[in-house]
Amino acid sequence: MEPAVTDQSTLKLDDPDQSPDTDVVIFDGQCRFCTAQVRNLSRLDRWSGRLSFLSLHDPRVADRYPDLAYDDLMAQMYVVDRQGRRHGGSEAVRYLTRRLPLLWPVMPILHLPGTAGLWRWGYHQIAKRRYRIAGKDCDDGACSIHLDR
Repeated sequence: MEPAVTDQSTLKLDDPDQSPDTDVVIFDGQCRFCTAQVRNLSRLDRWSGRLSFLSLHDPRVADRYPDLAYDDLMAQMYVVDRQGRRHGGSEAVRYLTRRLPLLWPVMPILHLPGTAGLWRWGYHQIAKRRYRIAGKDCDDGACSIHLDR
């Protein structure tokens, strides 16, 4: 099991334990690109308070969401909504455009009929290169196995 990391406290993100009636965004807290995107999401959610955040490396993720495998979490961000449904990757992004009022202007673009496959492909291309995009952020070599997935 991965050691607990402190990225939650250093990012000053809403924690699901303090905000239990929120959708939980599960992200790679050891990835600079991912944490930057989560900071943006947190800013977009500032007034609505609909989201809380957990790094996939936080032990609570494995305890609370045992159906989400580590490799799946490393491959894409997940949003677990208040009803317990899991939204992964581009579907999570599309879900967030419906959930956060400040993202509503981009919602029509991401929901054009027939484009879901394109958005999945695009998300996958960015996700598998995320360490290269923002610089690899781990010294133990664990990230290298995910660079070319």
